[in-house]
Amino acid sequence: MHPRRGTHPARTILSATLAGCLALCAGQALAQSTGATIRGQVIADASPASAATVTAVNTATGLRRSVQSGTDGRYVLTGLPPGTYRIDVVAGEQAATRELTVQVGQTATVDLGVGGLPETAPAGAATTLDTVQVTGVAIETRTSEIASYITQRQIEALPQGTRNFLAFADTVPGVQFRTGTDGSTRLQSGAQSGANINVFIDGVGQKDYVLRGGVSGQDTSRGNPFPQSAIGQYKVITSNYKAEYDQLSSAAITAVTRSGGNQFDGSFFWDRTSTDWRRATEFERDNDGKIPSKEEQYGVSFGGPIVRDRAHFFLAYEAKEYTSPRAIIPGEGYTVDALPPALRELAHDTTAPFKEDLYFGKIDWSIGQAHLLELTLKYRDETELTNVGNGPNTASYGTARDNDETRVDLRYQFSGGNWLNDAHLTFEESNYNPRPLNAGFGYVLTTTATATDPNDISRVILRTGAGGDYQNKGQEGWSLQNDLTFTGWSGHTLKMGVKWKRVELGAQEQQPYYPQYFYDIDNSLAVPYRVRFGAGLAGIAAGSASSRSTQVGLYIQDDWEVTERLTLNIGVRWDYEESPTYLDYTTPQAVVDALHAPDPRAADGHSYAESLARGGIDIARYISTGNNRSAATGAWQPRLGFSYDLSGDQRHVVFGGAGRAYDRTLFDWLQLEVTKATFPSYEYAINAPGHPCAGDGCLAWGGAPWDQASLDALVAGNPGAGREIDLLHNDLKTPYSDQFSLGIRNVFGLWGQQWNSSVTLQRIESHDGFAFMLGNRLPDGSFFAAGTTWGAPWGAGVPGYGALLLGTNGIETRANSLLVSLDKPYTDASGWGMTLAYTYTDAKENRQFGEHYALDYPDLADFGWKKAGGVPEHRLVATGIYDGPWNTTLSAKLTLATPTPRYGTNCLGGWNDCVIDQYTPEGTLGFKQFDLALIKEWDTGSDWRLRLRADLLNVFDWVNYAGYDDWWGAPGEPSAGFGTPNSQFLPTRTFKLSIGFDW
Repeated sequence: MHPRRGTHPARTILSATLAGCLALCAGQALAQSTGATIRGQVIADASPASAATVTAVNTATGLRRSVQSGTDGRYVLTGLPPGTYRIDVVAGEQAATRELTVQVGQTATVDLGVGGLPETAPAGAATTLDTVQVTGVAIETRTSEIASYITQRQIEALPQGTRNFLAFADTVPGVQFRTGTDGSTRLQSGAQSGANINVFIDGVGQKDYVLRGGVSGQDTSRGNPFPQSAIGQYKVITSNYKAEYDQLSSAAITAVTRSGGNQFDGSFFWDRTSTDWRRATEFERDNDGKIPSKEEQYGVSFGGPIVRDRAHFFLAYEAKEYTSPRAIIPGEGYTVDALPPALRELAHDTTAPFKEDLYFGKIDWSIGQAHLLELTLKYRDETELTNVGNGPNTASYGTARDNDETRVDLRYQFSGGNWLNDAHLTFEESNYNPRPLNAGFGYVLTTTATATDPNDISRVILRTGAGGDYQNKGQEGWSLQNDLTFTGWSGHTLKMGVKWKRVELGAQEQQPYYPQYFYDIDNSLAVPYRVRFGAGLAGIAAGSASSRSTQVGLYIQDDWEVTERLTLNIGVRWDYEESPTYLDYTTPQAVVDALHAPDPRAADGHSYAESLARGGIDIARYISTGNNRSAATGAWQPRLGFSYDLSGDQRHVVFGGAGRAYDRTLFDWLQLEVTKATFPSYEYAINAPGHPCAGDGCLAWGGAPWDQASLDALVAGNPGAGREIDLLHNDLKTPYSDQFSLGIRNVFGLWGQQWNSSVTLQRIESHDGFAFMLGNRLPDGSFFAAGTTWGAPWGAGVPGYGALLLGTNGIETRANSLLVSLDKPYTDASGWGMTLAYTYTDAKENRQFGEHYALDYPDLADFGWKKAGGVPEHRLVATGIYDGPWNTTLSAKLTLATPTPRYGTNCLGGWNDCVIDQYTPEGTLGFKQFDLALIKEWDTGSDWRLRLRADLLNVFDWVNYAGYDDWWGAPGEPSAGFGTPNSQFLPTRTFKLSIGFDW
């Protein structure tokens, strides 16, 4: 149901619901997603012990939590910060004490025995504290979530090229941590892009509502989202997460930060690699040798008590300074030697600097046993040169970019009897500001020999001069969330919560910022044939949009232990969002008039709207009056799961589930309706050799590029001329995914050690992804000219304007996966650990992976279903950690993946019958990398410990290509370069040295 926004019935319901939830939760609530839970049954003298007192004491901080068992002896301790706990149980005059380590968001089932166990132990006795010394990490088997844990030991020991803590998430089946050719990183799961994940740190989501990084600040950034030294551990959930997880449709990452303890301690590190410590890339070997490069990372962390057992602090600082190589690779199959002599010297390889500073601070204060306060602060600041190299952009064409973020979170937990309340008040601000490195105008060298349109400017060979990328985007606002857990109903753990958020989303986009002149290599290098420029409309905030969005989320979850073997996870959440930029937008009257004016191309004089209607487009669905759009109220998300303990001792557990999860439509797409209307871009043809033109849209070359003022004058009297019109559907839907799974989890003994395995079948279907379609239509409503199946009607835009782009829903993915994991957890006693994660994925998509523009065909259905371009069919990640002699630790990581399908244009059948085609690059493996790390520590005889570390990345110098020539060729002229690699992933074989000390 989508009521008219003017009546706002949803707001009335929302206000009542919100008020009710806040009243319910006042003074008491949840163990959020980061809190661990210890549950089980107390057995005294072979019988369930009622009214037994179970107390968990954190051995590092002194935090205490107590609860009494029920009449059936069952107990539940919720909201425990991950760590090692001393579990004290007192039943009558009998007592027992043991230690247990729990992980982030974990539910550990542990039966506690005092006074001896019965001859026939109850279900779960294999994990009672009287029969098993439960130390090290507890294993969670009785959960329906598809989840794995990343421990602090793995973070500290495994090989790593960057200190991005998310890099270890790919040790979990179904997850990929990907590094681009520009050094930027992203995390993705299944067939969905990185924008569909969410990361929760200390229970607070880090979602980016504007850009595509998933996590704020991560879109195309070489930086890290958080200082790694401040992360204690984290949990990766690929699907079937519980109802408390919001604003995502693929993987959820929930991490907990480190806290200070009762002892002062700290750590310092510095690591470095440089040109001489790495092998040259394939492209450097073909050119002038290695491009100078350098990578340095350094940081310090420190924590300790403010008041022992009561208050603590923790501080962390990390920095990255990179000088990264960038190879200039001309496009369209050209080599540097094939360029005109005047441009060859501009196409030399270069470097791109990057600098990041990350700060984190945390104070915790236990006010008695019932109250806990935490205050955390994160600040991120980075600057870099981007948009250079690894393609046709020369150094002068680059973009200088600033990226900063601030997050402050005040957390209050109240624990009383069977209730636990977890409340967060959070402030966030992030800004993303790319701008051209140089002023002037852009020189874009193209070829039209392989284009169907002689004025096609898309076949770029080289870009130099001033770039056109200017943006200023970000988000700022406050949120309040409150979560409640109730454990007083025997066999049930009830969780419920509410989140309210008011966040200002902003975007300023002026594209292109400097005029771009296009030259044809086959005709004239001195006279351009096309100019593209932007010009702000008078009296309007040029290219700016802002939206004070309101978000509300409600959920309830019941973890129900139906029997000693069967557990059901039953939950539902509801999310609601209002975005005024979208809801209140009014389509300019001049645009509405142009759409309904007679189409000058139509013989019968019908309107352009009628031309669209004949092509299947009801333009009324895209024209906004300012009150005919409404916020969606139907984002109900049932989440159901089960686990069944086959043997009754948690060693063999069948699990599965089904659920729905709603994500967000990014503001970066919604804002284009506004910014394209206030800072339009224009294109004019120029009467140039090989490109004759005439009429109002044709300019006579005067011997030199026009300056911005002269270009502005061209459109001052007719601001609509040639400008792009972006319109959004009035009933935009929120993208979501449906998730299904069935698997079995096992715990078994091998070589005297405990091993864990999991085998899962998973299906995820994502729906209603956002896409821009080309709305242009010929007078008869057709998209292609008669007798053709190719050639988008770019010249058939709205009369008096330019192209018409329509934003709507329709991108979908389907992924069937087999997820297999095997691990032997690292323990101090054994001195070693290993993990193995294998993923088989059969994934399909109806639009190229990562794309939200679909302009080559009239409808998404015409693209057809193809193999997902960003997902390998087979992927294997294996890791190992081994404590060697003389205080050394050796670790390794192996990553193998089959090639991912690629898209390209195939015109072999004719210029009017080209198709978007797909192929898989040749080779037995698409990605392969083997890394090693060796750590040596020295005990100095004092409180100081010296540490030396060496990482050898890509030991065998395996070449992993990132890009290929995807042009099949012209009719009768197959491309000789088709399938030829043109870019390479880093690292090549690289040595990295790190020194540090701990105290």
